[in-house]
Amino acid sequence: MNPKAAAKERLDSVRMRLIELSHRIHAYPEIGFEEEKASAWIAEVLSDAGFEVETGICGLATAFSANIGQGPLHISICAEYDALPGIGHACGHNIIAAAAVGAGIAASSVADELGLKISIIGTPAEEIGDAGGKILLLERGAFNGIHAAMMVHPSPFDILMPKVIAASMFEVQYEGREAHASSFPERGINAADALTIAQTAIGLLRQHILPTDRIHGIIVKGGEAPNVIPAHTAAKYIVRGETLADLEMLRPRVYRCFEAGALATGSNLKIIGGEKPYSEMIHDADIAAAYRRNSELLGRSFPEFGPAVQKAAASTDMGNISRAMPSIHPMIGINSLPAVNHQVEFSSQCVTESADQAVYDGALAMAWTAIDMAIDSGLRGRLLSGAGTR
Repeated sequence: MNPKAAAKERLDSVRMRLIELSHRIHAYPEIGFEEEKASAWIAEVLSDAGFEVETGICGLATAFSANIGQGPLHISICAEYDALPGIGHACGHNIIAAAAVGAGIAASSVADELGLKISIIGTPAEEIGDAGGKILLLERGAFNGIHAAMMVHPSPFDILMPKVIAASMFEVQYEGREAHASSFPERGINAADALTIAQTAIGLLRQHILPTDRIHGIIVKGGEAPNVIPAHTAAKYIVRGETLADLEMLRPRVYRCFEAGALATGSNLKIIGGEKPYSEMIHDADIAAAYRRNSELLGRSFPEFGPAVQKAAASTDMGNISRAMPSIHPMIGINSLPAVNHQVEFSSQCVTESADQAVYDGALAMAWTAIDMAIDSGLRGRLLSGAGTR
């Protein structure tokens, strides 16, 4: 049987179990590094499919690696399964996980025949924005020996090579001194004022940054009571640049805005995190072209959005993987409009018939792409030689 036909036949045999897995993960959203149920359910499906599964890899309780095949060409498919605080699976990681599982199972049917080894790597905590699961797994050796990596991510429409920019998330904490806000305000050091000054400075800074830069954040602690001068305040911010180099130019300027708040109020400043930023994505053109051909065979299309697609930039730790090995991160459409990613309305769109079709199509397109990597002699040779490794 033709390898792609065999992969499709294998995928068809587990289609309903993949949909059930996607819906189950969606119904029990878990935030980064707390995805105990999701990682266990995914590992169970892969183990039942004949994969050798190792859980809790690299010191991360909710990470796993599932392997099958003995071939020299080693392909990884990344599974994400963390949710967003408060709004659940509003980025569709349930679809990502189920599609990754399906792709691995489908490709496993021809892995030995084509000289492939397939690894499904469970990568927790993509949404946290700093030291994400893929970064830690990459540092700790989970991707050693892998020649190429891929995953698909849901969005309102299909995009082959989405704009993925660098990002750094960090927490800011100010410490001042309490006092009665009416009777003895002069005895207090207002940590909330420090945040106000910092946010004002950031607002003024926006005029002087690159149009591709982004700065955004939230206050997570603003004080205890309106009649007490706030002594402890905190915020979480994300700074983004088109590349890691742009990010490293911008980040110190933003830090100085927070330092201004401390200087003006006399409060103490602590900045936590930000040391392990997300990289921009380097899409491998050859693997992406194979994925496109396979998706189009399934009836999918990739609209030409022109410059507008450059504005819709996001960040992911898959970018860090792409700096280490040839990788792709296409978006797969679920017909969610007007709902878009990170809206609660998008979450409800991630268990629709269109979302279930995306699980199947994404799985099959990735499985067929893995097969193309194995049978295209030029691409296979490049991957095995490491010529495409960054």
